[in-house]
Amino acid sequence: MNMNTSIHIQENTDKPREACGVFGAYDFGGGDVASTIYYGLLALQHRGQESCGIAVSDTKGPKGKVLSLKDMGLVNEAFRAESISRLSGNIGVGHVRYSTAGSSTRENAQPLVINYVKGTLGLAHNGNLINTPELKKELAYTGAIFQTTIDSEIIAYLIARERLNAKSAEEAVGRAMHKIKGAYSLVIMSPRKLIGARDPFGFKPLCIGRREDTYFITSETCALDTVGAEFVRDVLPGEIVTISPQGIASDMSHALKPEETARCVFEYIYFSRPDSYIDGVSVYHSRILAGKYLAMDSPVEADMVVGVPESGNCAAMGYALQSGIPYGTAFVKNAYIGRTFIKPQQKSRESSVQVKLNAIKESVAGKRIIMIDDSIVRGTTSDRIVRMLREAGAKEVHMRVSSPPFLWPCYFGTDVPAREQLIAYNRSEEEVCRMIGADSLGYLREERLQALVGNLGICKGCFTGNYPMEPPKEDIRGEFEA
Repeated sequence: MNMNTSIHIQENTDKPREACGVFGAYDFGGGDVASTIYYGLLALQHRGQESCGIAVSDTKGPKGKVLSLKDMGLVNEAFRAESISRLSGNIGVGHVRYSTAGSSTRENAQPLVINYVKGTLGLAHNGNLINTPELKKELAYTGAIFQTTIDSEIIAYLIARERLNAKSAEEAVGRAMHKIKGAYSLVIMSPRKLIGARDPFGFKPLCIGRREDTYFITSETCALDTVGAEFVRDVLPGEIVTISPQGIASDMSHALKPEETARCVFEYIYFSRPDSYIDGVSVYHSRILAGKYLAMDSPVEADMVVGVPESGNCAAMGYALQSGIPYGTAFVKNAYIGRTFIKPQQKSRESSVQVKLNAIKESVAGKRIIMIDDSIVRGTTSDRIVRMLREAGAKEVHMRVSSPPFLWPCYFGTDVPAREQLIAYNRSEEEVCRMIGADSLGYLREERLQALVGNLGICKGCFTGNYPMEPPKEDIRGEFEA
């Protein structure tokens, strides 16, 4: 056994998990982009902590030469300065991953690099397809041999196959989009082009940035800020954007009417960093607003409003602003633990929740506390956090949740499990409240969701069961492995 191997076990947190983050860069000045992609991925680390990768190429060098580096774990663990320095190239794509389809193995790390008769493709994908079995069967019967168990490989194969008869790489992407169904934000590197594509519903975010002679396509604006780039604009739902020496070209032939689009509303509630803007809407503002609505709809007398770090903090501030109840800090979070770590064994005394969080007794003792979190999925950590506050001396603990109750699974790239595993399924609010040990419980009302994003089209399927497209007849999202 190799004792130097770093092992990370995904904690079974009571949170939906993100799919992935993507980052592409093209330096028309000829400079290497690998280190910039590295910093972009660091900014997107919250979107996936399971594996990561970078693939680069030199647009002035021989076609088909792609250098890549992929590994399991966090970005700052997988890459070293000397390995980054060997990734020489002025165009590239990067990816951070959490598996929603396909197991957690190094083979499934992205970007995927495909070598085929027309050259090479490097592809990074955020989202989840719902027609993978049919497409995989079709490709297998035409001779495809699969190296991974992820749906992203299906997309790469389809683009490569369509490229044989298409005039350009972006035309091949468009042809592939006619066949794939589901959620996808893609960044694709061809030998001389950087291409971004977003599914017609716009489930997952994608935007364009620029820093002098370098252009970027990435999941969130916070990654642009990190690398010192200016935000240019969002990639629109259904749009294919091609960045080449000729400039930026746009293909909107796959676009739906604006009212038919369906962005994942949980990007605004939890997934995205609060300093990001998605389709022109501030994530921070959305979360403040969610907290204000909670205060309006689920008021309760208390001495202090606190957030469960980090994702509950903005909504807690909103609740405090609206209610006039002071905002305070009840928890210390271990800054050196990400969302993945070696979970304490069952027989040990360590609680995986208390390894990450601890209550501040001086802050909460003798007080009536309103605790804000972004969601309750299975209820497996909410009860422990409520208990933690009580053991620290809190007189009352009132839980408020800045999303509606999860009642349906997600098929589009968010790890919301089968209905039977959801604590709110077939249970009243009062029953859930008793199960987590709170004095009261209140969720954000479903009708408030639209106000968080203005007039943007959103998907609320995990709350309502009404999906923007027909869901698959069987759950094909794959099993999640530690």
